[in-house]
Amino acid sequence: MDLSAFRIVQEALTNVVKHAQASQVRVDVRCGTEYVELEIADNGLGSAHPGTPGHGLIGMRERVSSYSGDLQAGPRDGGGFTVTARLKVPRYE
Repeated sequence: MDLSAFRIVQEALTNVVKHAQASQVRVDVRCGTEYVELEIADNGLGSAHPGTPGHGLIGMRERVSSYSGDLQAGPRDGGGFTVTARLKVPRYE
């Protein structure tokens, strides 16, 4: 799970650098007993990059789904773009 969380943050930051033209980005990681939540928010252009879509969001969705989680990505009110991923913490018995 830690590698998946790392890769999600890595891909979101790569997208900020490549597409957002942002001057700021914030990464929040919240850990609970049932979920790990990642939020990557920038103050850039605020929309998905037009043109040929890449595989970044698809890869993030696949990583999240492997942990019974969900992913939301889109423009923020007031400008910028946010990626929020919730990954369910596995239970081992």
